[in-house]
Amino acid sequence: MVKYELALVISTKVEDEVRDATLDKIKDIIEKAGGTITNVDDWGKRKLAYEIQKMPEGYYYFIAFDAETTVPAEIESRVRIVDNVIRYLVVRQDA
Repeated sequence: MVKYELALVISTKVEDEVRDATLDKIKDIIEKAGGTITNVDDWGKRKLAYEIQKMPEGYYYFIAFDAETTVPAEIESRVRIVDNVIRYLVVRQDA
């Protein structure tokens, strides 16, 4: 198993319940793809480096997970179409 981290920015235009449901959906995608979540780091609302979809801020989350090498591509393809996610990036963590 390889260690990965998913950086996620969720829209500020949604209610708290919708944001929590979106985060739960992302966690579910990771687990269904075969990943094991080890840590979820909530950074809260932060200013974006540049406006995305006319939004100056977003909710930042970092999800650490262990998975096989084929899993990140599958996760990215599914996260790409999730509503309210404005940016995402899966990176491999070096041991």
